[in-house]
Amino acid sequence: MKKNILFVMNNLTCGGAEKALISLLETIDYSKYNVDLYLFKHEGLFLTKVPSQVNLLNEPMYFKYFDMSFKKATLESVKMGKFVLTLSRMQAGYIFKTEKNPARCEQRVWKYLRRNIRPLDKVYDVAVGFLEKNPVYFCIDKVKAKKKFAFIHTDYEKLGVDFNLDQKYFDKLDRIITVSQECANILKRNFPTSKNKVSVMHNIISPNIINKMSLEAIDLDQNQINIVSIGRVEYVKGFDLAVEACKALKQYGYNFRWTIIGDGGQRKKLEKMVIEKKLDDTFVIIGTKENPYPYLRVADIYVQPSRSEGKSIAIDEAKILQKPIITTNFPTAKDQINHEENGLIVEMNGEAIAKGIQRIIDDETLKSKLIRNLSKEKLGTENEIVKLYHFINAG
Repeated sequence: MKKNILFVMNNLTCGGAEKALISLLETIDYSKYNVDLYLFKHEGLFLTKVPSQVNLLNEPMYFKYFDMSFKKATLESVKMGKFVLTLSRMQAGYIFKTEKNPARCEQRVWKYLRRNIRPLDKVYDVAVGFLEKNPVYFCIDKVKAKKKFAFIHTDYEKLGVDFNLDQKYFDKLDRIITVSQECANILKRNFPTSKNKVSVMHNIISPNIINKMSLEAIDLDQNQINIVSIGRVEYVKGFDLAVEACKALKQYGYNFRWTIIGDGGQRKKLEKMVIEKKLDDTFVIIGTKENPYPYLRVADIYVQPSRSEGKSIAIDEAKILQKPIITTNFPTAKDQINHEENGLIVEMNGEAIAKGIQRIIDDETLKSKLIRNLSKEKLGTENEIVKLYHFINAG
């Protein structure tokens, strides 16, 4: 008999965890599992990529009132006579206004949000909160399931969360899955009473699919050095450091273009920074792309300037397409890059990133060595799905 599995996610905007979820859903064996997907908002670039076998549940009716302006939310909720919703939104509004840490804000608002979200009626064999915070809280508070998992995609110490609040939820989980050994070590260190629940499952990546998708034609001048970076345009991704590196490279006199594939809350601020430094002819933010792989295919160098990562899917994708990689020295970088063997790990500042790029441009022997070593790596992780089956079926 098929087992019933639920995955819970915020939305399907273009991010690493969202891409990982789609890859997992494309790989799972639907002859053995019925899969439901619960999203707080039915939005995002990857929404059209949800496999047809997946049952997409209705989004929560009142979630949108916590995602709109205070004035509009309270006026509409009062008109409807939803006074619990009105009070909850007012209480959440105070936190939105006073809590400057985004992670703790989401944590603190949940108790007001959950009052206005109905529990699911169906009983599941396994419920998986596929991202930290709200998806995990929903699984614990609003889902009936024989087993409950959290899937953590990031370095938990860099989130800025209240560990005591999360510990209460982690105590109720059956398993905490994360994407790298370093991320697992961080979770065990910060949640010692839950350390026996922590397991590693790498994100699912298919080299065959990536290579095939990379062949799509794009308009990018190949008579220059093409540098590519992929990620949400947020502080944690370090694109401001990339701008500083771009400025230094321009001063060195190289003919290049640096293409940023992604979008986010810091985009306008970053674009202003680019204009102020007179880099708008070389540093270009093109937004999210449903298929970023052609840009990676024609890239000469891939740069990951992040301040923090769990396990970067974009780095793995660049490895598959055998691109020389430069990454900053965030704590989990060594899980993916062996310095001077399959990439360079540099200090977390613009000058160091620029010097790393300069090394690869000027040292053809180093560049060839990195590409040669990447060509020897076995990078497909489709078999990681077997770990999930084991977690689901374990006694």
